[in-house]
Amino acid sequence: MIERDWRSEVSQPEFGMVVRRGIFITSRDGTKLACDVYLPDRPGKYPALLSYSHYGKDLQRVTATRAPLSPLIGNGGLEAGDSEYFVSRGYVHVIADARGSGDSEGEYCYQGPKEQQDGYDIIEWMAEQDWCDGQCGMLGMSYFAVMQYMVAAQQPPHLKAIVPYEALTDRYRQSVYHGGLLNEGFWHQWWGHVSVDGMRPLSYDRLPVEEIDRRVASLMESPEVLRSPYLHIQLKYPRKNPLLFDWMLEPFDGPFYWERSPYKMFDKIKIPTFLVTRWTSWAVHLAGAFEAYQGIDAPKKLLVMETPSRLGPLRPWSDHHDLILRWYDHWLKGKDTGFMDEPPIELLIKGRDAYRFEHEWPLARTTWTPFFLGPDGSLRTASSSSGGEAVFFNEPNLPPGQLPPAVSFQSQPFEVDTEVTGPVAFYFNATLDQPDATWIATLRDVAPDGSSRVLTKGWLRASQRALDTEKSTHYRPRQLHLNQEKLEPGQSYFYAMEIREVSNLFKAGHCLVLDVRGQDSTAEDPIWVHTCNAVPTKHVVQFGGTHPSHLLLPIIPSSGD
Repeated sequence: MIERDWRSEVSQPEFGMVVRRGIFITSRDGTKLACDVYLPDRPGKYPALLSYSHYGKDLQRVTATRAPLSPLIGNGGLEAGDSEYFVSRGYVHVIADARGSGDSEGEYCYQGPKEQQDGYDIIEWMAEQDWCDGQCGMLGMSYFAVMQYMVAAQQPPHLKAIVPYEALTDRYRQSVYHGGLLNEGFWHQWWGHVSVDGMRPLSYDRLPVEEIDRRVASLMESPEVLRSPYLHIQLKYPRKNPLLFDWMLEPFDGPFYWERSPYKMFDKIKIPTFLVTRWTSWAVHLAGAFEAYQGIDAPKKLLVMETPSRLGPLRPWSDHHDLILRWYDHWLKGKDTGFMDEPPIELLIKGRDAYRFEHEWPLARTTWTPFFLGPDGSLRTASSSSGGEAVFFNEPNLPPGQLPPAVSFQSQPFEVDTEVTGPVAFYFNATLDQPDATWIATLRDVAPDGSSRVLTKGWLRASQRALDTEKSTHYRPRQLHLNQEKLEPGQSYFYAMEIREVSNLFKAGHCLVLDVRGQDSTAEDPIWVHTCNAVPTKHVVQFGGTHPSHLLLPIIPSSGD
């Protein structure tokens, strides 16, 4: 395929920018929603893009240097997009504060039904303005991007296309509880980025006070809280971090998460959707892009890329604006940019560091290959005839900055370049000497010199291992997460763990390593750290014989390059 010079065919910068600040939109229930409008400096009607979140529209005026996500700087909300880039090319950019945040009236409901409905009202208000030609889209990453799914599901007539850039689709599994493990590190720091003042926890609108008191009292006696001054204070003073308080009181999937999960709304999204994510977003957005690609029945594209920082795009966010412009020029301006003539999926193949077009996901030519755990920490393509065990103990009192105990399994060096692209599953048997524990699996590419790259991860709470048999596939097991089933200490149990999607070329001489732990640490990642098992526990991973524990890997034949 010969790549056309589409950058010369899309809208070029030709306008200056004027800003109208402090405009209020009246929602259907009378709540006043604040927005700022960034306009081309010449009168006319233009397509308009909405950026919609609770981070505060005024952040667009902050002249922060582009930098990785930093709780210290507080730059997590600089994700609305580059106003000047789009305005100079003939778009209006509207940045709106969600109800209860920034300058908007009302009570903040964290992407609840009212916030979703407000998005419909803002889009339709935009379409009625004298500067809008009636063609509307949305812009922004992460929170802004999740709201794109939710507003699209409301089906405002003038919303014609969206670009969910780094957007989760399952609030429970992809954001709050990974495999049943509370994503404490992220939610610990996240509240410091938002423009919400004195929020009352949502639990108080959903649960009787007596039930809240009961749940708090139970949590206060849990080993995890007894070992964590931060979680203890959080439960004692819920308004310090109200959403983390809510998450702690809702440890299982259910309606509270479903109404904030775009995957529950895919059947209502009927407009063109351009999905963008990165391979190192395994802890939040990666799985959502693939889930949306498979679940949305509308014209769609998927780009999976990588960013220089493992914490994602630099803030203020301006990545891939040229591709987003190409998308919106096609759908909102009717320009022939050639975007929809290309295959629907474009993947960065890590290790090869090159992009490749694909037509489906998972790839039709995938050879699903088991790599079995074996003796002496081996990973092999045939299971051992005799059984064996690998043992480790978690360390609840692990000093900060140290890696947790683990057992590791390593393949033989690959004889030829070998590509692994697709979902990964980890099936294993294990015993514990406690009624519950937490499992974390990490895949790494190890070079001959011993250097390694983390490729992807998976998580699972032992007591929440029950599978959703209707939605699970052989390559993507999915847990129900509706309750806990405690284990009988010493008894062998079977686990099916989803490991996030991956694409990597293992060069000849490199090895695949699987690390299995019972906890994680800020030594490995400063933000994506979980509330793990706080009881000293013996973990026994079984393999070989009657326990053929294995990774299921998506090997891509070299002929498909």
